[in-house]
Amino acid sequence: MSPIHDFATWVPVLRLLRESNAETLAGGGQVAGQIGRGSWSLPLRRRSPRTGRAARAEDMRAEFDAVDRVRDALAGSGAESVAFALRVDPAGWATLDLYGPGGAAEPGIGGPHPGELLLVEGALPAPWRRLPDPVPDAVPAPTADPGLLERTLRAALPDALGATEEEIAAAEARLGTVLPDELKTVYQVTRACWDDWKDDPETADRVFEAVDCELLSLDDLYLADATSRPCRWTFAAMEAAVTGPDARVQGIVGSPGWIVFGDNGGGDRLAVDLTPGPRGYTGQIIMIGHEGNIGADLLADSLTDWVSGRHREERPSRRRDRETPAVAYVNRSALPDVEAAAHPLLEVLSIGVREDDDPVSLAPVTGLPRLRTLSAYAGTLADPLEIAGLTALEFLELGPADWRVLLDAGAVPRGLLAAAIMVRYQPELPPVVDLANEILGLFGRPPIPRTVREGDLGA
Repeated sequence: MSPIHDFATWVPVLRLLRESNAETLAGGGQVAGQIGRGSWSLPLRRRSPRTGRAARAEDMRAEFDAVDRVRDALAGSGAESVAFALRVDPAGWATLDLYGPGGAAEPGIGGPHPGELLLVEGALPAPWRRLPDPVPDAVPAPTADPGLLERTLRAALPDALGATEEEIAAAEARLGTVLPDELKTVYQVTRACWDDWKDDPETADRVFEAVDCELLSLDDLYLADATSRPCRWTFAAMEAAVTGPDARVQGIVGSPGWIVFGDNGGGDRLAVDLTPGPRGYTGQIIMIGHEGNIGADLLADSLTDWVSGRHREERPSRRRDRETPAVAYVNRSALPDVEAAAHPLLEVLSIGVREDDDPVSLAPVTGLPRLRTLSAYAGTLADPLEIAGLTALEFLELGPADWRVLLDAGAVPRGLLAAAIMVRYQPELPPVVDLANEILGLFGRPPIPRTVREGDLGA
């Protein structure tokens, strides 16, 4: 038996749960939670610290120790997380339902209920499948000047150790692309190898100041294609890769033409852009933000401009997806109804809480050729069977009752790549897992495993 499925592993956690949820459990109810290697979500009533004192680690020591037993078992099993539901009778006899690890469902976010259901192995959302548009007419900026760039850097770094032609060629072979002349120039002046500076941090600071970023070594250069920006289906399916006709940077997830060479010190990556937007320059400098999933910000027209301090003083804000016809939010703070969202370019439709509580019809968006994502709060759809008219769907997120309608009618769209059950107000876990497994079964995908363990927690 795996330690994660051993009742003894769970006893300290279960006793804490029984203490915090005595009334619920005594009435025949159940409590649920999730424990992962890096976080956990447990319905515990934590004691407040004494007046005038902040909370301390020792105030939660019993919880930490109990959870660590489960996390150690997870690490030993190679699993990332496990969800559970607990029932305890008045005599202290506990029934523990363990869900996972395994199956074709991602762990839930912030709770025990399943996350997105992966209906096709390895499938990616549409924006992550999109390659950059060709840019046959793009040219370097007039300010791109490798000679000036070299003179500027050598003046700032007279003693720097540059990379050899062989080292640059090795980096190009590893990346599968030729480095642009300006980027080669930078590394011919300084190879940005930490081993050269480990005993001289002042030199590292001078390189940072000269290049205005934390310069990566040749060995650390990488191509920021879509795989470098992983994102869960629940969020990725709500994005749209849109590039306007006047864009300087393409509104895509990533590109094999984005060569990352630096970091701004806050987790945002700097890259040379070889696949610019319709109004951009080949070799322009962009910043790939660590908090976003789509697109990048333009920093300078060339690497020469960047090193010389000629940054773009006013970076135009990228149009947010929700401000384009491709993504529509129907709720009390955005669009009023589905009719307002209908557009031939619509890709993503989210229906939430509206001022008018009457359920809406999907008729206005029926047959739209690009509509690939629908996310609808429970009770917002007048007739879930209208989903059959959304022929391009690849991701569907509904409440349990709407999924039940589709399943009973045999109307779940078979072209889906992924799905999600929208859970609110913490319904019991087992019925939601059963529903998830029913959806997974339609697509021949492995179910979320369930293991039942019982034991005595004592009086």
